[in-house]
Amino acid sequence: MSNINQIKKETMNLVIAGHVDHGKSTVIGRMLADTGSLPEGKLDQVKRNCEKNSKPFEYAFLIDALKDEQSQGITIDAARVFFKTEKRNYIILDAPGHIEFLKNMITGAARAECALLVIDAEEGVQENSRRHGYMMSMLGIKQIAVIVNKMDLVDYSQERFENIKKEYSEFLKDIDVKPDEFIPVSAFKGDNIAIRSANMTWYKGVTVLEMLDLFKKEKHTLEQDFRMPFQDVYKFTKFGDSRRVVVGTPTSGKLEIGDEVIFYPSGKKSKVKTIEEFNVEDRKQIKANNHAAFSLEEQIYITRGEMACKVSEKNPNLSTRLMASIFWLGHDPMILKKEYYIKLGTAKVTVRIEKIVKTIDASDLSAKEKTQIERHDVAQCVLKLTKPMAYDIASKLAITSRFVIVDDYEIRGGGIIQEALEDSAKWVRDKVVVRDFKWQKSMISSAKRSEKYNQRPTLVIITGEKDSGKKPLAKALENRLFEDGKIVYFLGIGNVLYGVDADIKNKEEDPKEHIRRLAEIAYIMMDSGAILIVTATMLDQEDLEIIKATVESDKIEVVWMGESVKTDINVDTRILNKEDIEENVGLLKSILEDKGIIFKPW
Repeated sequence: MSNINQIKKETMNLVIAGHVDHGKSTVIGRMLADTGSLPEGKLDQVKRNCEKNSKPFEYAFLIDALKDEQSQGITIDAARVFFKTEKRNYIILDAPGHIEFLKNMITGAARAECALLVIDAEEGVQENSRRHGYMMSMLGIKQIAVIVNKMDLVDYSQERFENIKKEYSEFLKDIDVKPDEFIPVSAFKGDNIAIRSANMTWYKGVTVLEMLDLFKKEKHTLEQDFRMPFQDVYKFTKFGDSRRVVVGTPTSGKLEIGDEVIFYPSGKKSKVKTIEEFNVEDRKQIKANNHAAFSLEEQIYITRGEMACKVSEKNPNLSTRLMASIFWLGHDPMILKKEYYIKLGTAKVTVRIEKIVKTIDASDLSAKEKTQIERHDVAQCVLKLTKPMAYDIASKLAITSRFVIVDDYEIRGGGIIQEALEDSAKWVRDKVVVRDFKWQKSMISSAKRSEKYNQRPTLVIITGEKDSGKKPLAKALENRLFEDGKIVYFLGIGNVLYGVDADIKNKEEDPKEHIRRLAEIAYIMMDSGAILIVTATMLDQEDLEIIKATVESDKIEVVWMGESVKTDINVDTRILNKEDIEENVGLLKSILEDKGIIFKPW
């Protein structure tokens, strides 16, 4: 074995894209075969299957993973395949070329560090060739080589190659993309894939494999700020093992034992106690793109969708408003006011368009003013989220700026975040950052209190119109939970206005400061492990955003008293009949049981 093979190689994520039938799969199959990256006997097996079925052998069959791909003759999934050169290992994301499957390409390209764009020498530049180029630009992929394939079908014509190079270069220049190289190849014949072609002596550049090894590994593996979308907590109980292990896959940076980590958007902090790996002892460090598992010195309650970062490094952006470029792929247009989901890392948040700044047709770069985003349009939009999400902007850290838009359980589009915009609760979050930094922690963790009290700390907000029965219901609920042995407290908004807020001379002068102080009281009460029931008249969504900036949103239950919600607030439960207090108390208690806030008896 060579010394190179003994050294642990770096890994690079590569996406290969192009119009349907332009030969992406054949390029990949040839690279796998020419680098010896196939399982032993795989090439012969595929060739025998082709002979058995009386069909000509194609290198594309080496990676066609889905049964209907060979019958339809198109690649319909973003397949992950692996191959290696002397320099590094590659994870290849084979992005579909058919226009119906562009959404899979966006998913595949989201983690790519470099790209190969494949164009058929005979067919030339197609509409999807331009769309793929635009998406590479939009996703922030800077290292790109253009592969002009099937040169054997045009008699290895230099003139044909130069014409395609000129046409496509002009298009890419308009979207600020400068390819590292144009490479004429015949993937089927093997010309200029791994071996320099004797049929194109006029070409003096590198082969495809040489080009890949010339691409530079993105510095995010070690040098950029640590980012890890939090996936889950694994618990171990066998043989007295009480470990709680945080798991996820870092997208950038590194993490070591003793580093202080902070999770956004909750702002919870702890130090790395151990780094865990199956059948490996004394691991000291976690690096980007490798599955990570670590335990914390202080157990904290975190939920899927948080982003783990290092306290000592630059924190991500955190807001409910952002400027983004979106590539839309849904059959139905993306419209104003409709709610969708935005997924970034493990976070999934409800989102809607606040404003469409401009739209662009990605195939010809024509710009238009529209009130909705049509299929295959690229649009610059202001997006409004229902709760804060941690992210970076594309110019600073591309991998954690990339997202997809989901509608009706399917990916309908994708894009990048270009700018962080201020929202109405930013001033509150700024105060919370200082509060959390100065906060003196108790020796008793939140998890221990929950276990002791047999409940989860929760803020129950009962709002609605004046005289709608909020206070009688809140007091009755408090009494029922107290009789059940729960740690519970009722707090009316008046208790805050004429107590903690007594220093505010003009009560109408700063209404949002009243809400912030109420939220801080709730934070303290919940830190003690209590269930807090609050009543306030006609709270709106901006009020709720202020509270969510102070108190974890997954620990808030919003109840509206009245037949119809009279503000824009997002509620969890609506109480229609204010007269039957006992029935309403039973309903709310059942909801708290169903959500695991209090124990549900058998």
